[in-house]
Amino acid sequence: MSRTKNVNPGRILFVGSGPGNPDLLTVRAKEVLVDATAAFVDPDVPPAVVELIGAAHAQPAPEKPRGRKTAEAPEPVAEESEPVVRPALGDPTQVAKTLVAQAKTGDDVVRVVSGDPMTTDAVLAEITAVARTSVGFEILPGLPHASVVPGFAGVPLGSGHTVADVRGEVDWAALAAAPGPLVLHATDGHLGEVASALTEHGVAPQTPVAITVNGTTCRQRTVEATLATLTEAVAGIAGPLILTVGKLVEKRTKFSWWESRSLYGWTVLVPRTKDQAADMSDRLVGHGAIPREVPTIAVEPPRSPAQMERAVKGLVDGRYQWVVFTSTNAVRAVWEKFAEFGLDARAFSGVKIACVGEATAAKVRSFGVVPELVPSGEQSSLGLLEDFPPYDEIFDPVDRILLPRADIATETLSEGLRERGWEIDDVTAYRTVRAAPPPAQTREMIKTGGFDAVCFTSSSTVRNLVGIAGKPHARTIVACIGPKTAETAIEFGLRVDVQPEDASIPALVDALAAHAAELRATGTLPPPRKKSRRSRS
Repeated sequence: MSRTKNVNPGRILFVGSGPGNPDLLTVRAKEVLVDATAAFVDPDVPPAVVELIGAAHAQPAPEKPRGRKTAEAPEPVAEESEPVVRPALGDPTQVAKTLVAQAKTGDDVVRVVSGDPMTTDAVLAEITAVARTSVGFEILPGLPHASVVPGFAGVPLGSGHTVADVRGEVDWAALAAAPGPLVLHATDGHLGEVASALTEHGVAPQTPVAITVNGTTCRQRTVEATLATLTEAVAGIAGPLILTVGKLVEKRTKFSWWESRSLYGWTVLVPRTKDQAADMSDRLVGHGAIPREVPTIAVEPPRSPAQMERAVKGLVDGRYQWVVFTSTNAVRAVWEKFAEFGLDARAFSGVKIACVGEATAAKVRSFGVVPELVPSGEQSSLGLLEDFPPYDEIFDPVDRILLPRADIATETLSEGLRERGWEIDDVTAYRTVRAAPPPAQTREMIKTGGFDAVCFTSSSTVRNLVGIAGKPHARTIVACIGPKTAETAIEFGLRVDVQPEDASIPALVDALAAHAAELRATGTLPPPRKKSRRSRS
């Protein structure tokens, strides 16, 4: 007689995603989303939050090998390992039944809602239905729109304000009599009723109103009006809105911080792959921009693995005094070759490591190795050469340096090291090839000025972007990381507007932000989100 093993039910975790910005998630909520294997999501949960669901389990599809195969391709990821993300369909009772049924299979189930779970009637009905069952549940609060969005719009609510949702039944008399400012959930279709009902119940027509759409995101837009001008002021604005009504709206000019950032609302082209663009994109977002990553370079193994195989054997045999890394791709290529031979960081025993910049050094550190040398000044080959010690016959037991890098790398670094007395093994660790063209919509944006700025980080990104997508429009501001990149941009007929003193990604983004702030301060360039005005100027 066989027995069926009982499955312990999982829990149901109600996660509030807040008003839209994933940075505003609680630490616990982010952990739950990233680790989720099954999630049911409301349609108004922002895409940036949805992208986090199951990130701990998601794996990229293996790339098809190109050229000569140097290592085994990774096994395909089984479908069962991928997170299950479904829309939450049906009335609250039906949704609750679905959640309970999923939890009884043994999995924890994540229920993701916009805002805060305990402030939405439909979600409260789901929680009530789940509470009647034997399945355990947890509630992870999210920041409510009504308290956060006015703050991002620069309206200081203070401690005495009234929140109401005017998308349903409203006691307008009580709302009009409420002390302090009002914070209203609405859509563009409710604005006429808001204006007429409040004024009919005694609120002055000249009472200021701030209307915010896409609150807390980089697409947030706030329009100021009065009750008398409310419907006219928001022409063209659609979707869920937060209205702040009261005299405190007049202080918005003083306290507005989100929409007043230098690059706020700018769409910036980042011609790098997603894994390479993270630092730049994060810094752009910090200045208020919307980065769009467009890969211009694809990385492939060398056509022949022989050079790299000899280099790895030389490391193990003590052939090198230094290994100099010029990019994160070079670091990755060496470690992949280590894995192929069953080696780890111990292969660097007795070898010194130098990196051309902090990003490359961080990649080395991620493998448990601390570089001996990173430029103290300019983060580049020239900066590294300034700090690199000359070969000393007495103190240096070996006179040879391993330089693993791209097939198209310049000779500046190797020549400079030879001038300092070192022998160089210049090894092709990877090849850089032109990436496939971006989608037609992106190419059209590049050619017609849909991007407000582009940030070039190397001469190859300039050449390859022009090759796969065409030249950026003349109105697009061009920022180049250093003189060689700027020189290449000029050769291709581009006007270089920004070049930082320090050739680094943080300096490049900050210089672009400073340039934008200067243009706006002088009135040379209106905010780029007003495209029609800028094109006329």
